[in-house]
Amino acid sequence: MRRQFISHAISAVALLALGSLPTSAADNAAVKEKAAVCAGCHGENGISQTENIPSLAGQPDQFLQWQLVFFRAGSRKNDQMQPIAEEITNEDVRNLGAYFAALTPPTAAEDKDPELSKKGAQVAAGRRCASCHTDSFAGTKAVARLAGQREEYLVKALHDYKSSQRVGGGGAAMADVAYHMSDEEITAVSHYLAYFK
Repeated sequence: MRRQFISHAISAVALLALGSLPTSAADNAAVKEKAAVCAGCHGENGISQTENIPSLAGQPDQFLQWQLVFFRAGSRKNDQMQPIAEEITNEDVRNLGAYFAALTPPTAAEDKDPELSKKGAQVAAGRRCASCHTDSFAGTKAVARLAGQREEYLVKALHDYKSSQRVGGGGAAMADVAYHMSDEEITAVSHYLAYFK
């Protein structure tokens, strides 16, 4: 198991070391065609309208690439993503990462529960979320954007980290953070981040 993980990690590092696609290439018609497959679940322009499906628009390029590699390698599991990821090439991984990273991220709606957001802000500060995800929660490099992400998806992701169902990338750090969070804290911080502007 450890050897398989190390092998996947080395493959992922080698893939990322090849460099990112220039931004102008993300407008390529072939890339848009490949990305159109993603729209069925992740929404037009990478903004999800489907429960428990994350928005991809504006996610950091490296983060997106890593997730595709983890799905393709089977270290991150999802019944819908697995067969799609298994069919994509290294070039597709780079192209799709650049394409979605270049899209405008979702804009948070008006917060209908500012008191819950206030509690969530305290949780985020106490758990030091900004130390990895940045002060704007826009993510960076291989760290996910959280600002404006679907609220119920953030809840699910935190529960998956807490129960060790989600692995890969910063899984160890996230599992450690989520493990110590109560359900109330997960609800509050997810709400805060979903409506963060």
